Amino acid sequence: MLQFIRSNARWLAGGFLLSFFSSFGQTYFISLSAGEIRAEYDLTNGEWGSLYMLATLASALALPWVGRSVDIWRAGLVGAASVGGLALACMLMGFGRGIVVLGVTVWLLRLFGQGMCVHVAITAIGKWFVAQRGRALSLTAIGIDCGAAVLPLGFVFMMQSAGWRTAWFAAAAIALLIIMPIVGALLHVDRLPQASDPISTRPTVRDWTRGEALRDPLFYILLAGVLIPPFVGTTIAFHQVYLTELRGWSLATFASGYPVFSIATVASALLCGSLIDRFTALRILPIFLLPLIVGTVIIATGRGEWAIFVWMACFGMAQGTSSTLLGAVWPEVYGTAHLGAIRSVIIAATVFSTAAGPGLTGMLIDAGFDYSMQILFMAAMAALMMFALVPLSLRLRRRLEDEALSMA
Repeated sequence: MLQFIRSNARWLAGGFLLSFFSSFGQTYFISLSAGEIRAEYDLTNGEWGSLYMLATLASALALPWVGRSVDIWRAGLVGAASVGGLALACMLMGFGRGIVVLGVTVWLLRLFGQGMCVHVAITAIGKWFVAQRGRALSLTAIGIDCGAAVLPLGFVFMMQSAGWRTAWFAAAAIALLIIMPIVGALLHVDRLPQASDPISTRPTVRDWTRGEALRDPLFYILLAGVLIPPFVGTTIAFHQVYLTELRGWSLATFASGYPVFSIATVASALLCGSLIDRFTALRILPIFLLPLIVGTVIIATGRGEWAIFVWMACFGMAQGTSSTLLGAVWPEVYGTAHLGAIRSVIIAATVFSTAAGPGLTGMLIDAGFDYSMQILFMAAMAALMMFALVPLSLRLRRRLEDEALSMA
């Protein structure tokens, strides 16, 4: 592993940094100042959730057009531009006044944070590695989780000591002055196959275009499974302030659970990366939702603060597995030539799911529906999807074998 990291340090570091600082546009980070935002703009949970949903949906609509840029320009250029856009959004959050500006700010945070920063990192790594794709993706994807371990506590501390707007100014300065030039320099050169790369023994995959992938019925079943973790995780993270108020927990205790989440995520991501390189992503696909199901039941039914840490551990395992697995499964099934265009649709759908969850649950909360029952419904939804992925995995593996024979 150490030799692999040393040989590919610049590309892995660039991808890691993009993932790490995508945190500024992730729901769990934005929602840390949700209470202050609602108070500043006089918004209910439902109104804030609806605004967040609309802004996130707008970012999802833009992603298929913006995301294909990874297939056209160098990853370093697109990555640096994405960090620059994220810095602008953080600055607007600090300066902004009025509901319209708030909506534009959330749109930019979601487009460049959860959207483009992650998209560029995962797509570039998926293109640049084959036999060791799982390992490379795991080392890249854990950046999101390391960011979740470090950044929330620092952000909460700065909010409490200097105010929430100042905290967003600090995020903008870090992104613009430090991260953007570093990412541009690290990813300036595309990775080419090296003599030390192990030879892949996997069947040759034909390169599907985005149009062909969108006409494939199996694409949508696979996509439905992919959308479960972001839908559930984002919904719970977005309403973390409401959940802590409902349970009588402190927000600081909830935020202190993020290191547990990150440790579990990193460990499961690295394990999943090794398993993918050994068994392929499709063989692991049917079981990746299991930790999410367990954690969701716990956070729905637990009343003590211990439930925070159990949820964080379970969701961390689900997040680490899914972030690595889902970076590998798309090139494994649809090839790499048009991976940026295909993944732009996937990431747009993912962003859409992260918009729908907070918005729908916010409206249901305002309407008086029990929040714990809503979370239990999410667990049931994930369980049904897990069972559907078993035959899907078998069918996709048979199709890949048939394609390999036809191309031989």
